Amino acid sequence: MPSLDDYKGQTPAWCMGCGNYGILNAFKKAVSELGIEPHRLTIVSGIGQAGKFPHYFKCNTFNGLHGRTLPVATGIRLANHDMIVAAVAGDGDCYGEGGNHFMHNIRRNVDITVVVHNNQVYGLTKGQASPTTDLGFKTKVQTEGVIVEPLHPLEMAIALGCGFVARGYSADLEHLSWLITEGIKYNGFSLIDVLQPCVTFNKKNTYEWYSKRVYKVNDDASYNFTDKMAAYKKAAEWDDKIPIGIIFKVDKQAYGEKIGINKEHPIVEEIIENIDIKPLLNDFV
Repeated sequence: MPSLDDYKGQTPAWCMGCGNYGILNAFKKAVSELGIEPHRLTIVSGIGQAGKFPHYFKCNTFNGLHGRTLPVATGIRLANHDMIVAAVAGDGDCYGEGGNHFMHNIRRNVDITVVVHNNQVYGLTKGQASPTTDLGFKTKVQTEGVIVEPLHPLEMAIALGCGFVARGYSADLEHLSWLITEGIKYNGFSLIDVLQPCVTFNKKNTYEWYSKRVYKVNDDASYNFTDKMAAYKKAAEWDDKIPIGIIFKVDKQAYGEKIGINKEHPIVEEIIENIDIKPLLNDFV
């Protein structure tokens, strides 16, 4: 089994106390306990503080454009279904610029795990409001406070039919590591939205603020995470009580199974040498 040191990458350059550290440590713990060797894992990221995540992790890495994390992760997974693929993105990256890809990858149900670092601000570009920023929150750009309704990613994902919808908290390493483990094991598109305090630019949604509000929904034996309407109602909770855990989970056929590629050897193993393309070109004459 790989140790935590086997995944050690560059030294993180995040602010001291940043919630990203908790996500990084939880992710390492999850893949170590799953016995995933670094060469069997690819992490795709976009732009932002969350986009630096793969630099601090020893594995296959692809850094793409802002908001374009999911198309790359999808391509890698479909080309090599033996590769475990995860996408990491910030709330602005995934839900803002990448919102279209987020929506349609839920529909396709490609077998990738998406971990969203949700700090409710744009942390890389000095703290302006992101798609998930609370109403009334004041920034250097939104000086009178945010007036636009925030996007609710868990409710949106459940409504669109996502088969695995979870929320974690970066200060609870054991619980978040368990969620990431379950997300990777899930056969299909798994969303893990992580509440991640930004100690520099978000002075509202702090560790103290979250710690007074979060509770583990799966500790309640009566909660049925396969009940879509119950899950939607649970996902809508905010302010005084914020549930973390597996909010919704149902089995669904993954995209690779639907199109049949998972039954064959991975596309990346196809022999492409000494191929005569003349017959193909003749079709265009």
